[in-house]
Amino acid sequence: MANVTFNQDPVTLVGNEVSVGDKAPNFTVLSNDLQEVTLEDYKGKVKLIAAVPSVDTGVCAEETRRFNEEADKLDNVQVLTISMDLPFAQKRWCAANGIKNLDTLSDHRGADFGEKYGALIKELRLLARSVFVIDSNDRIAYVEYVSEVTNHPDYDKALEEAQKAE
Repeated sequence: MANVTFNQDPVTLVGNEVSVGDKAPNFTVLSNDLQEVTLEDYKGKVKLIAAVPSVDTGVCAEETRRFNEEADKLDNVQVLTISMDLPFAQKRWCAANGIKNLDTLSDHRGADFGEKYGALIKELRLLARSVFVIDSNDRIAYVEYVSEVTNHPDYDKALEEAQKAE
């Protein structure tokens, strides 16, 4: 498992860490209007998934805004931000921040995404900051488990891998 810290304190990640080349596990999360959403709903597209602890925190907000800006420039790439925030909070935050080019999804109900992608922080029941690129055939093309949850991911590398994936 990835060694991850939150504010320099080690945390335990629950679930199965995924690796490049793996078949992407299907998952169920909630949209901002409380509809179930699965990986299958994005079939045939490249997916860039950013898992964040909460859109209401500084680094997560910056990350989501950055990926929202970049999403507009990507062809056949669907950008998803997944957190444990309630769908209502995500919807309010997106409206207040002009987020229109990506989907924010909530894993709060069952932590299904967090467990299937090895990104659930046991001690906090939040998602560890991580980025996954899944190709159009649902294979993992890129993975980054950010070693310190309060740090930013490698945006350039994630975007480069999303553009390369087919």
